[in-house]
Formats: sequence, structure tokens, C-alpha cells
Amino acid sequence: MGRDEPEALPPPGRAEIRIVAATPDTARKVADVLRRCFAGGEQRSYPAPGGGTRLHLTVDTTHPAEPARSWLATSRPPSGTGPHAEEP
Repeated sequence: MGRDEPEALPPPGRAEIRIVAATPDTARKVADVLRRCFAGGEQRSYPAPGGGTRLHLTVDTTHPAEPARSWLATSRPPSGTGPHAEEP
């Protein structure tokens, strides 16, 4: 695709993420954090200008990864847990 052509948007609920870092290890660490929050596809790694690394990752924001799902579930108060009638 040329620079003048518009980039295709990902499907609804998905996000394309591009990470540029000086080393592959740094880019992978960032991708690992994102994968803990969102389900994701395979990452693709390319050389970046200047000797760095460019990593492309697709995440699915409609399906949180396990730790995020656990956090969301525990952050909501269980039903029926308001103040008791005898409490002010």
C-alpha cells in the first residue's frame, strides 16, 4: 500500500497497535502487558529505521484477557451487599 492510500481500519472491537523500540526485548515487554489486558493475535516484528524494532500487534477489545476479566469481576460489588437496615 502506498503512502497516499488510506489504511484499512481493523474490524469493530479490534485495534492495531504498532510498538517502536530500540530493542526487540523492550517491544516484547510492552506487547506482553497489552496481552494481559486484551485477547490478541500473533505479533509481527520488523526492523525499524535506525536499528530498532517495530512490532505490530492486533488486540480484541471485546474479549478481555484473563487477568483483566478477573479484575473486572472483582471490582463490581456483589448484588445484595448494600448497608444493612440497622446500619445508618
